[in-house]
Amino acid sequence: MKKFIYLVFSTILLTLSVQAQQQVLIPMDASQTDHLKAYGVIFNHIKDGYPAKWLLNYRGGSFMAVVDNDIVRKSRLRNVTIQIVGSSEAASIVSEVESEGSNTSVVNLEKAPRIAVYTPDQALPWDDAVTLALTYAEVEYDKIWDVEVLQGKLQEYDWLHLHHEDFTGQYGKFWANYRNTPWYITQVRQMEAMAKELGFDKVSEQKKQVAREIRDYVGNGGFLFAMCSGTDTFDIALAAEGIDIAPSQFDGDPVDPAAQERLDFSKTFAFQNFNIIIDPYQYEHADIDVPVAIQEVDESLDYFTLFEFSAKWDPVPTMLTQNHVSSVRGFYGQTTAFRTEKVKSSVVVLAEAPGRNQVKYLHGNYGNGTFTFYAGHDPEDYTHRVNDPPTDLALHPNSPGYRLILNNILFPAAKKKKRKT
Repeated sequence: MKKFIYLVFSTILLTLSVQAQQQVLIPMDASQTDHLKAYGVIFNHIKDGYPAKWLLNYRGGSFMAVVDNDIVRKSRLRNVTIQIVGSSEAASIVSEVESEGSNTSVVNLEKAPRIAVYTPDQALPWDDAVTLALTYAEVEYDKIWDVEVLQGKLQEYDWLHLHHEDFTGQYGKFWANYRNTPWYITQVRQMEAMAKELGFDKVSEQKKQVAREIRDYVGNGGFLFAMCSGTDTFDIALAAEGIDIAPSQFDGDPVDPAAQERLDFSKTFAFQNFNIIIDPYQYEHADIDVPVAIQEVDESLDYFTLFEFSAKWDPVPTMLTQNHVSSVRGFYGQTTAFRTEKVKSSVVVLAEAPGRNQVKYLHGNYGNGTFTFYAGHDPEDYTHRVNDPPTDLALHPNSPGYRLILNNILFPAAKKKKRKT
């Protein structure tokens, strides 16, 4: 009997030892069946307290983790392609990735960031590409809005996404086409009521204060990600501190006649020397954006190219551009792309449309934190418009455009290496 118990116990220990040595490799190249769900698998793995590795530039930016926390079953339930590798093979892969002559690197993922999305409660997941991506990848997030921001709630989060907001207080400049529609009228009334409740005379003043709170959040070490009009209107609001740039149709009084000359570009994150557009009938906030009307390329030829960075010397931009392709299909939005000459020289350009003077994706530092701006509305809906049907990401599980969004939620989890001297 004792011998039997000993054999059983020995077998269990041997099994556990073998399992402890095994690693799960989640390839992120073209062999992956669901790239987007893969991010959710690894994010939740580290959220549960288990470390993982991000193999930069190795098979599309693959992940590796010890067989633990039921990660194998969770991956298979989500149709995520995995490979089980032994300890010696895992060590060989890490050695290859860390070798001097390769543009690859290993980044340890240790602590999942607390995620907040700046968006109104009534917004549906498909109103915004980031909430759509997080929902599909099964990554939890909290919604916060102006009240929470002004109450100092941002300090509870590590990573913040800006919904397609208009921080200039002009309601997205939808006035010309939608001012008589019920949804627009309701939105304006709700925003005006909230501004009054929060002690602001005008929505534009409230929104600019929210922008400054977010600026301070980043300066104190927060990670900011924004898309579409949440990018340029944020910077416009910062540059226009104390300046009335909203026409009377939006706030009941005229624009400061010296508004353009008074803009302070030293206060912005990414953009400079831009001209604000104060015409309420024009669906643009400034000349930062490359509007849809002047796009001179057919949809089938509309691509932007990801820059390649040194994985060992520039791990941050490398993380943000991990993908299984180097060129990504373009897509429109209220802010479709950034004019190259309006981007500050201190900003790192991550992707651009070659030969068209357009930056699509950028990254920079502010204080102790970082910001990443991604132009366009929905990477899988080329010309998304008001009232268009939602995008079903189950039909686009390998979307390169959505992968760029999800790179950003893992970036704060990475343990940053010190550069070699």
